[in-house]
Amino acid sequence: MTAPTLTRIHHVAYRCRDAAETVAWYQRMLGMAYTTAFAEDHVPSTGEFDPYMHVFLDAGGGNVLAFFELPNQPEMGRDPNTPAWVQHIAFEVADEPALIAAKAHLQAQGIDVLGPTYHGIFKSIYFFDPNGHRLELACNIGTAAQNAELRDLAPRMLDEWSQTKRAPRHAAWLHTEPQA
Repeated sequence: MTAPTLTRIHHVAYRCRDAAETVAWYQRMLGMAYTTAFAEDHVPSTGEFDPYMHVFLDAGGGNVLAFFELPNQPEMGRDPNTPAWVQHIAFEVADEPALIAAKAHLQAQGIDVLGPTYHGIFKSIYFFDPNGHRLELACNIGTAAQNAELRDLAPRMLDEWSQTKRAPRHAAWLHTEPQA
């Protein structure tokens, strides 16, 4: 048997506190179109009784972001053993001016925004949605040569990490922003 041939991510799904609030927020803050809703009293895959609202938003480029509101489940939380900066959803914007404009838009709506942060081959801003999910907007700034170098280094970096659990320095240039 061979592994399946994937064509793209169909959708990613997260939990939300309030489906209507979440849809409105993603429409207003990130310009996503609300496309679909499923609602059931029984979970189709397991048959168990657990009423839910499942909403879908168009994140652009054929990407879909979905959320479940689960009113009969305990209040949603997050893994207390994982730092808040680790689990996040990253969306791409066209370029640096678009990133700066997005930051201004979010801040004008009262959203706290961190960044832009330099990552060598892209720059990012970070903020939280009303459910506590960390979001990232990123614009690519890397060259083809830089991306090729990182692809070549990836196996060595992973091997070194697996042995030492210390950050390999093969691509240390990613963390030093060039002076203007």
